[in-house]
Amino acid sequence: MSLLTPNLSDMLLPLWLSIKLASITTLCLLVFATPIAYWLAKPSTSNLIARIKIMLMGVIAMPLVLPPTVLGFYLLLLLSPNFALGKWLMAHDIGALAFTFEGLVLGSIIYSLPFYVQPVYAQFLRIPKSVNDMALLLEPSRLRRFTAVALPQAKTGIILGSLISFAHTIGEFGVVLMIGGSIAGETKVISIAIYEQVEALNYEMAHTMSLLLVLLGIVLVGLIASINRQVNEGSFTKTTRSKPRSKR
Repeated sequence: MSLLTPNLSDMLLPLWLSIKLASITTLCLLVFATPIAYWLAKPSTSNLIARIKIMLMGVIAMPLVLPPTVLGFYLLLLLSPNFALGKWLMAHDIGALAFTFEGLVLGSIIYSLPFYVQPVYAQFLRIPKSVNDMALLLEPSRLRRFTAVALPQAKTGIILGSLISFAHTIGEFGVVLMIGGSIAGETKVISIAIYEQVEALNYEMAHTMSLLLVLLGIVLVGLIASINRQVNEGSFTKTTRSKPRSKR
């Protein structure tokens, strides 16, 4: 039993850390990236704003084309005590974020940003112009128009973006390795743990941990496929539109 316990701990702790990282990253994207996607999808009032939006969308999409190690390297420089953000954090007694769980969260948010923003942005674009015009007439508050009209209409994209971002963060390797290294209980997520088991030629343990990720991936892909099917069948469109109210 004493031989099995460390193996079980070595397997479950990185898995829990990956799930924790993916959950916090997805929650942060829900809060901060949803308004960004909404603003990007809104019609531009001037050519300057339109150009700024195009540039911002290009910056957001960079993780799609950059190798994870390149992105992780520059994030490591940014967060280290001798450069930019890391130096500012040290000067204000906050502490450098490199090789910490908080640094992993920041890196994961940046790396998963396009995987969340793109489906949410696309869903905001699908909101009928008539709905936006009616909301503009009936609701003077921009915040109320966003929370009461835009968010319910875009819930399909928000759910899809959340699931894709969660799954993407679970499988991160290059970025988390560069930013966090392999500190047990702090930055050693399951992808890093699998890599170390393979390096140690412990294929049985690597296989078991990989199988857990495969099973989790099947569940997430099934959820994403189910939502896509409902979208194609129009189920989400019907539920997001105004429901008939009971007469009083």
